[in-house]
Amino acid sequence: MRGKRFLPFLLSAFIIVADQISKALVVHFIPEGTVAARFFGDFLWICHVRNDAVAFSMGSGLPVFVKYVLFIAFPALLMVLLSFGIASKRFDAELTSAERWCMAGIVGGGIGNIIDRVFRSLRVVDWISTNNYGWFGMERFPTYNIADASVVVSVIILVIAVLADDRRRKHLEQER
Repeated sequence: MRGKRFLPFLLSAFIIVADQISKALVVHFIPEGTVAARFFGDFLWICHVRNDAVAFSMGSGLPVFVKYVLFIAFPALLMVLLSFGIASKRFDAELTSAERWCMAGIVGGGIGNIIDRVFRSLRVVDWISTNNYGWFGMERFPTYNIADASVVVSVIILVIAVLADDRRRKHLEQER
């Protein structure tokens, strides 16, 4: 079982590498603030923007020290705690394999963006822009990257996995 607990970190590593390579390519080939390519009409843009805050640019006006705490130190601590949860025998009874893999997806995405904040002056490279067709009052969804997508998709799947496991456990208890 020990090896199985560490296997999800392969996903974390893959996400970190893919995220950093894609960001390096964007920085090298696309001038900041420009759109390099458009696909499927106006649906998908490959562009280069920098975000000095978190989701939806929340926190961009915060003092630098607060950004270091909220955008680097706190997320790094959270990544350590999630990694402990993935690797620890202590949570074998509580976590399914799917939940560990989802947590590893969150860790990979979180570390990908922490790397940007540390090595790119608190500015995360975002490069995927999709048309939102006016949903939620936005013409375009806020620009994102592989790390962001990994965190969002992993959280959604994790919630589904937790709910499914909860239903399975309740069903097993009723059968007893």
